[in-house]
Amino acid sequence: MYALNLRRGLALAAARSLLTRTCGYATANTQGEEVKARIEAKRQASVAGGGEARVAVQHGKGKLTARERISLLLDPGTFREYDAFVEHQCTDFGMASQRITGDGVVTGVGQVNGRTTYVFSQDFTSFGGSLSKTFAAKVCKIMDRAMQVGAPVVGLNDSGGARIQEGVDSLAGYCEIFQRNVLASGVVPQISLIMGPCAGGAVYSPALTDFVFMVRGTSYLFVTGPDVVKAVTNETVTQEELGGAQPHTRKSGVAHDAFDNDVVALASTRELLSYLPQSNREPPAPRFTTDPVDRADEALDRLVPSDSHTAYDIKSVIGRIVDDGRFFEIMPDFARNIFIGFARMGGRSVGVVGNQPLVSSGVLDIDASVKAARFVRFCDAFNIPIITFVDVPGFLPGTQQEHGGIIREGAKLLYAYAEATVPKIAVTTRKAYGGAQCVMSSKQLRGDINFAWPTAELAVMGAKGAVEILWRKGDPAGRKAAEEEYNRLFANPLPAAQRGYLDDIIAPSTTRRRIIEELEILQHKKLSNPLKKHDNMPL
Repeated sequence: MYALNLRRGLALAAARSLLTRTCGYATANTQGEEVKARIEAKRQASVAGGGEARVAVQHGKGKLTARERISLLLDPGTFREYDAFVEHQCTDFGMASQRITGDGVVTGVGQVNGRTTYVFSQDFTSFGGSLSKTFAAKVCKIMDRAMQVGAPVVGLNDSGGARIQEGVDSLAGYCEIFQRNVLASGVVPQISLIMGPCAGGAVYSPALTDFVFMVRGTSYLFVTGPDVVKAVTNETVTQEELGGAQPHTRKSGVAHDAFDNDVVALASTRELLSYLPQSNREPPAPRFTTDPVDRADEALDRLVPSDSHTAYDIKSVIGRIVDDGRFFEIMPDFARNIFIGFARMGGRSVGVVGNQPLVSSGVLDIDASVKAARFVRFCDAFNIPIITFVDVPGFLPGTQQEHGGIIREGAKLLYAYAEATVPKIAVTTRKAYGGAQCVMSSKQLRGDINFAWPTAELAVMGAKGAVEILWRKGDPAGRKAAEEEYNRLFANPLPAAQRGYLDDIIAPSTTRRRIIEELEILQHKKLSNPLKKHDNMPL
């Protein structure tokens, strides 16, 4: 009897244990499914942003959504999102009941042309893309990660500004982002696309990045809006007139280019990234080309007019020399008297700077100096060789330039070339006069290779101006003879070559081959500047 009772007890205990485990499993399984469902619901809410109605409004303005922009920027299927579940923690002004998963910005990492790229895309459908403390933390996280791994950061800006309900928290968030912009400068490329409003303190983050692109008709940048301008100055101005693409690409120089729509802007950003390295730790990735290294172009031998006062297009020169005739121009509508942009030579990325004789004879002025100086410094920071085409009559004279600070601004360009340690090759195609000749990658500013075409003139100034000073009291016949003598002495590159200021005088048709040969050698160049905390260039 005892044994029977023992067996029955053990069986009952086993049954109870099995029942407990089964019910417990069922309960746990149910809870797990509920958690999964909540996670999936939150994920879908994050993807939905501000909802269908707000997305429709966005599309109605000719703008893409934050996620649509990312899908066009990055290679298909490569985007990995971070912090999709983040929500703001603000409880003031009824915000406790207003939470949108993702909190107004989509952040993550993907690939552009097969290379790692970090991206944040502000979502105007969610709280108007306004910046909160958690919004800023999301952006800062990917910027920190980009610097750690060495990869570019692309910011897609479309925001109403600081989230007013969060007060100083939102302002602190902007400051955190500004700090990252500064720390990342010269470490990884930073590109800002303005694809909607960007006003107030928000404008300073794009201004701290390397390149700023805008979209015509849908984007604007300004510190204070039209209403504030009207109240303070009594000036009536529209958003487009105050901070649209046209004033910033043509007048202020804040933006580097503008495009007709989001799609073109994103495609152009992908193209720009193809010329850039991942970080300052490496050179740009080479790209295969079928364009022969030794290709000669006899049209270059006839391109520069014999009359030194006749204009020609420096872009036609550059296009005949670089790989496949392709280049990516930067700031095409600002300071058009100087050209800057990226190209390839023998498959290697190069930065190109060239005076533009078609505009103001290629003279250097305040805007041209600042435009070229920042480009040269970018190339130097990211290991991109600099090719300079020189045809410059000097600095622009006049009280407007002098009072505007041409001395200081011109010194920026001089400083940029002088401190640059990347390979520097200059080709003087025609005029190189006065201080402007010194500034444009001269041998004395550690230019590695300085070529000149037979049409080049390197002198303090042109013959007419020089003789007017030297023969102020001389007779007209003597002045004429002196002008001819001056031309004989200086209207050719021989005097500079005889003094070692030029490495060679080359036939224009051979320019491509000669540059690529020198770049091949200079890729092993080692040069550093004196140890210092940081420089103090003219500001």
